[in-house]
Amino acid sequence: MSRQPEELLEEAQRALEMALTAGADDAVAGLSWSSGFEHEWRGNKLEKVQESRSCSLGVTLFVDGRYSTHATSDLDPGRLKKFMTEAVALTRHLEIDPHRQITAPDLYEGRSTLDLEQLDPALLELTRPQRLEWCQELEAAALEGDDGTIISMTASVSDGHSQSARASSNGFSGTAEGGALWLVGEISARDGDKRPEAFNYAGGIQLGALPSPASIGLELRKRVGTRMGAAKIPSLRSRLVLHPEAGSSFLGRLIGAMSGGAIQQKRSFLADKLGQRIGSPLLDWTDDPLRVGGLGSHHFDGEGIASRSRKIIEEGVLASFFIDTYYGSKLGWDPTTGGSSNLIWKGGPRDLEAIVADTQDGILLTNWLGGNANMTTGDFSFGFQGQRLKDGARAESLTEMNVSGNYGVILQQLSEVGSDPLPWARFATPSLVFEDVQFSGL
Repeated sequence: MSRQPEELLEEAQRALEMALTAGADDAVAGLSWSSGFEHEWRGNKLEKVQESRSCSLGVTLFVDGRYSTHATSDLDPGRLKKFMTEAVALTRHLEIDPHRQITAPDLYEGRSTLDLEQLDPALLELTRPQRLEWCQELEAAALEGDDGTIISMTASVSDGHSQSARASSNGFSGTAEGGALWLVGEISARDGDKRPEAFNYAGGIQLGALPSPASIGLELRKRVGTRMGAAKIPSLRSRLVLHPEAGSSFLGRLIGAMSGGAIQQKRSFLADKLGQRIGSPLLDWTDDPLRVGGLGSHHFDGEGIASRSRKIIEEGVLASFFIDTYYGSKLGWDPTTGGSSNLIWKGGPRDLEAIVADTQDGILLTNWLGGNANMTTGDFSFGFQGQRLKDGARAESLTEMNVSGNYGVILQQLSEVGSDPLPWARFATPSLVFEDVQFSGL
């Protein structure tokens, strides 16, 4: 049974007092509770049901210039007091690290009170029959008209609800609550001696804004159909059109290269690029943690820093990094926030279909098949699946080809940003077009 966030905050504050009484100079305590359900449907029957519930306490200790973190799920007052005493004693045996400091209290100030709509009440009213009905609808749409080509089809519905509270010895206190639901379909088909597979999903916070399970199933069937007869073609340089789902994972790697840890440890090709042009003027990102209904929205980050919207890249110029307290101290920089929230593109006027219709020769990349990227140098090489584009239409299906290059170069080759950002992703990437990209095949 869940508790109110205010109750969790009271428990976090009690744990905080125990840590201070045990001898910590400063401390942060965070208590989290979550529950989740997963229903998986396969072969016209329920295959798996999973329910999970958890409650845990995490505590960060600052003792005599030393730092440590600890976690427990045992909240019994007597045992928790012993836990804190032992944790403080252990911390005293660690090396002193002058850069491990509790978040400066001025960074807590100015916290927004905007209702971010992180929990749809309808989520808490979901029933088992409703979840199973959605699974069946997704499966039926994906299998409609199957002539024996489909080997297997799995549909699942997953939903979760979470509550958390955080308190620090230097004045921070805050609570959060949220929930989301995900509809997922996976399918495999028979294509001679090959077994092409496809995946489709949708999810979010507001249940009424989600696409129907049937539409997810229909798109899933369409995707596996486009992979029938897929093959390699000779290597070439051509236009790259990135599907929104593929774009999120491809450019999401840049976020790691913008982190304080990567910069301080010299593991980022962007380390000395702040204030410089790193890409096309069409490359324009805003990190917005206060977006109403956003999957990554929050009033404060994992350190308690008050959330603010920030430009990350402005018309191709790198505007800011993701800097937490620890790496801010090491670099001598002011902290911003430790990670991204809702990363928003400045979009263009056309969607994927309009871009495809205007492409005389190119490759539509729909999903990845592994590979690697070296974010110290920016070099990358990834396997992919997709379709050849000719004369404004989709032509042959492609698989087991590679796209390679360097992020520092390909970002300059961005020639169009679509109007169709992926709605169920924290990194809301639209369709993207890059010119003169290297593809390896036969």
